[in-house]
Amino acid sequence: MRQVSKLRAERETLAGRVESLELAVKRREEDAQAARAGLAEAERGMAELGDLDAAREALDRHKLSVEAARLTMMTKRSIADDLRREGEARVRRAREIEKEKGNWQRRLENADKHLQELAARIETGKVDLKAAKAAPEEITARREEMAKALDKAEARRKTAADLLAAGEAALRDAEAGARAAERAASEAREARARAEALSEAAAERVELAAERVAEETGVSPGTLLETLEADPEQMPDSEVIEADVARLKRQRDALGAVNLRAEEDAREVRDELEALGAEKADLEAAVAKLRHGIANLNSEGRERLLAAFDTVNKNFEMLFRHLFGGGAAELVLVESDDPLEAGLEIMCQPPGKKLSTLSLLSGGEQTLTAMSLIFAVFLANPSPICVLDEVDAPLDDANVTRFCDLLDEMTTQTKTRFLIITHHAVTMSRMERLFGVTMGEKGVSQLVSVDLRQAEEIVEG
Repeated sequence: MRQVSKLRAERETLAGRVESLELAVKRREEDAQAARAGLAEAERGMAELGDLDAAREALDRHKLSVEAARLTMMTKRSIADDLRREGEARVRRAREIEKEKGNWQRRLENADKHLQELAARIETGKVDLKAAKAAPEEITARREEMAKALDKAEARRKTAADLLAAGEAALRDAEAGARAAERAASEAREARARAEALSEAAAERVELAAERVAEETGVSPGTLLETLEADPEQMPDSEVIEADVARLKRQRDALGAVNLRAEEDAREVRDELEALGAEKADLEAAVAKLRHGIANLNSEGRERLLAAFDTVNKNFEMLFRHLFGGGAAELVLVESDDPLEAGLEIMCQPPGKKLSTLSLLSGGEQTLTAMSLIFAVFLANPSPICVLDEVDAPLDDANVTRFCDLLDEMTTQTKTRFLIITHHAVTMSRMERLFGVTMGEKGVSQLVSVDLRQAEEIVEG
């Protein structure tokens, strides 16, 4: 259907050109007939010519009269231009006067309104003035009343000041007595606290001594005293007893410690060592398995990457030649021998140019090359949908037509739905459906769509 539309458009273009050529031929024939008629008239005029000198003199006289008429015409044209400019100036002045008249009329209306407002304000002021004239008498009466009230308040203030001074003196005496009583109570509390602290410390020392005796001997102090049959009054000092106890402890420690759990500890350590050995073996096996899996994944990844790279490279070269009408292009792995770590370089050679990288091409050539690479990937792994945003902006009409042809082929081969965002008329004319936004009313946007296939069927029908 698109090929038929394209041929139909070309046929209409050729028909228009044929019609233009036919009109041009008719115009040339009419010009030839007019030229032949002019030639015949000139020949008749030459035959009717009389004396050439008399004709030249008549021609000179006519030239002079024509020159005089031309000067007169220029003078009158200058006068007419002056009159026209003066008339335009008067029209502009009349418009300005009319405009000023309107302004003065509006100012007069505003002045009337202002006068009415002033009159109303004057009436209001008169009423306020009458009220203000009566105000001084009322103010005088209120001032006398306030003076009397002030005298009474002053007398009450003096009485309250005397009472306040007496109360403050009594308060100071009471505060001094309270501070003295508080100091005496504080000293008594401190003495009581010291006595309680000494008593508690003595009781704690007795309890600690009893606990120590019970811990060391396993019996209470009273039982130990009965067992030893010692008289507390005749016992040596605590320092001597502490020295004997320390000497006996040193002798006991010199005998050495006996570890009764040594065999159990050794058995636990041996079991733990065996468990750690088993865990180490498991970890080493897991690491070896992971390394083997990683190696297999890397190997399979390299194979798949190289296979996909070869496919994309072939498609890229084919599409590049199709879009550019010749030339050569290829993808090259650089910077590493390992495909998984290598970079990618795009080498291009448009028709009539040297082999170079993508960055050295013009904007339109870069666009066509990028589209070749995108569509090459689509051919290797088609996607159900693809969105292209203004990709035809850097292209001229011829390259846009190639781009649209390539879109038709990709749609047929890959079944991919292409959504093209564009402002190019050629691209829009080759689409199946158009979507756009229009503003039928100011500030109101509306989404519209057109099915070009259905439109073609309606036109053909």
